[in-house]
Amino acid sequence: MGDHKEQPLRVGAAVRRRRRALDLTLAVVAERSGLSVPFLSQIENERARPSRSSLEKVADALRTTAVELLAAADPACSVDVVRAEGTGGEPEPDPRVRSLVRGHHQMHASEFTGDHDAGRELQFRNDQLMYVADGAVEIEAEGRAYRLGRGDTLYLTGGVRHRWRATVPETRLVVVAVAEHIEAVRDRPRR
Repeated sequence: MGDHKEQPLRVGAAVRRRRRALDLTLAVVAERSGLSVPFLSQIENERARPSRSSLEKVADALRTTAVELLAAADPACSVDVVRAEGTGGEPEPDPRVRSLVRGHHQMHASEFTGDHDAGRELQFRNDQLMYVADGAVEIEAEGRAYRLGRGDTLYLTGGVRHRWRATVPETRLVVVAVAEHIEAVRDRPRR
């Protein structure tokens, strides 16, 4: 106990994100770096850890640096506590949004307090869950209005256009979503 070892970084996810952001195939990165497609695939899938020189070759092929890739890498295992703001439990007078997850992860979560631009239509690439922690909201999705109170949830699949508004002062809405950089795989097409 008390012996804490720093977890190795998962650089493969950072390599994959960068490659996809540049809209490159593994074959193109292999050609540019001089490394094989199977080795690059193993790096991206965390089955191989590149040497410093291999990581520099990959970084050059992706028009970045090894330092930048390492900075964007995910820790292999992590625990992160995000504490509630303020100590007195006093409600905030103005609408605000607070991120509940720090860093670049597969999941994103935010807490909305108060109201926001109710006329703004939203559409996200991936699925999301909306949970009313306090107060009440009205959510319009797929041509229907849903009234939700404290403890209620609404699940939206990716691509559903929606908008919401708080109907009670001091409403707190928690939104948990698959991050936009994740390409969600559908079992079958929607009809």
